[in-house]
Amino acid sequence: MDNKDSEAEIHPLKTEDVKVQENHENSVERRIISKQSSRLSRLSRWRTAAFFISLFLCLIIVFAFSFIIPCPERPVSERTWFRNYDNAVAYPFLAIEDVNEDKVQDVLFAFKASNGSGSFNRTCLDEGLPSPCAFVVAVSGTNGRALWERPAAEEVEWMECGIKQLGRTEAPGCLLVGKPVSLTAVDLRTGEVQWRQSSDFGANYTVLTPVSVIPDVDSDGVQDLMIFISTGDKVCHPEAVTNPVAGPRGRAGMFFIQRGSVQRPLISVENSLYAYSLKDLYSAATGMEIKLPSLEQDPQWEKNIDRTTHHLSLLSSGDIRYLVKIPGQSRENILVVNSEMATLINTQNLQTLWTLNVSRVPLLGYYKPDVLGIVLESEIGPDRKQSRSGAVQWDLKLNSRAESPGPATLSTADHRSAFLIWGEYQVAGNETRPRAPLQKLYLFHPSYTNVLLELRNSTDQIVAFDATLFERSRHACYVLLRGPQPSEEPGPVSLMKRKLKEDVSESRVIWLSQVAVDSEQYVRDRLYRMRFHSRA
Repeated sequence: MDNKDSEAEIHPLKTEDVKVQENHENSVERRIISKQSSRLSRLSRWRTAAFFISLFLCLIIVFAFSFIIPCPERPVSERTWFRNYDNAVAYPFLAIEDVNEDKVQDVLFAFKASNGSGSFNRTCLDEGLPSPCAFVVAVSGTNGRALWERPAAEEVEWMECGIKQLGRTEAPGCLLVGKPVSLTAVDLRTGEVQWRQSSDFGANYTVLTPVSVIPDVDSDGVQDLMIFISTGDKVCHPEAVTNPVAGPRGRAGMFFIQRGSVQRPLISVENSLYAYSLKDLYSAATGMEIKLPSLEQDPQWEKNIDRTTHHLSLLSSGDIRYLVKIPGQSRENILVVNSEMATLINTQNLQTLWTLNVSRVPLLGYYKPDVLGIVLESEIGPDRKQSRSGAVQWDLKLNSRAESPGPATLSTADHRSAFLIWGEYQVAGNETRPRAPLQKLYLFHPSYTNVLLELRNSTDQIVAFDATLFERSRHACYVLLRGPQPSEEPGPVSLMKRKLKEDVSESRVIWLSQVAVDSEQYVRDRLYRMRFHSRA
């Protein structure tokens, strides 16, 4: 202490300088701390402002999407709708496609009349056609409103829709074969005619359906079509009518079988089958050779085909009525139905897998989960559910008219099918006097093998019938086209779509045996709640 006091006495100014310096350092530190706290305070205020601005923007967006910007409206499909036309005749064609791209299937059909529905100011004369003429119409699946209506031909012999690249546009189209002979391509979306081509197939020709889409053989950037006709005493392809394919004239049909990357047309005429390669047909039509993988020949089939006549000796007798491809896991098989029997043929070795004594149009469905079966109707016997092995899984005897519609199937969520069948069921021992059977529509589902649901009965002439899911995995409906056909006098024509559940709730339960497992209302309720599934 003495030393410090003495130092202060000796150097009084030095002590004051030290104090001043210390005060200055403390002041600088305080200013730095003050600046740092000020910066942190400002940064905190900016963060708070940014947070509230972000929150405000989020609330504005939520409010806009919730109340101001309308959500896209999902089309509300009516349960039942009708389209009526007076003084017309209907053609036996129905196509189900999404025309206006609203994710709901629409209906396309054709009728002949002097005037259209009046919704569109289009007449036969606008297309250079005599009146009356054939109109093609696309109708909305939601409410039956006409989407477009187009005079297309004098007569429609055959029509197919959903063909892709049927012109320069990417949209699919409809191809019409008319009389006199004409091929007309119509845009599926707008109904506009893409192109029209007249041909001379000769007298008394018949178009063999369906049309085959083949690769682009003329290198124009668009896939090509191959159409076959039966005319005179030969079956011909339209590119070269003078080069007959084969066979006597008569009942004819065709389809294309896929063998690996090779397509091969099978043609049935009377009681014979003929097989060709697309390469041979193209060469015969154009006189040119072409090398495409899908047009090459199949050596396995060439061994079983007569080189001169292209005849396949598979069946011994009976005129061939239907040819159907049966898809499989590794290959497609062929179902040949003639006037005496149905025969399933292996496409690997062309050997018969099984036969059954039925002769009506077949239909594919699922009686067991994910196991493809074949519905076969006999003209004199029962309806049958046939497996691919040939074992009969279920049968039913129905009386039916010759002109009654064929059956239809709808895939259900349990990986099976609901079967829609036309006819008239009569309880054993309750037969009435002979009369023309009524047209009744029945629903059968494999979960109730002892039950039929009678959905509706009709005395009207049904020209075409189909059942489909109008929306993916929901809205199961059937479509009826009723009225006179082209060979009859004109009259009222009607198109109806009806939701299947509406008929199920009002249906009559028929027990196929005396054993009633559940109450009738329980059966209706369970089948009403049945869910449907869109298979790929």
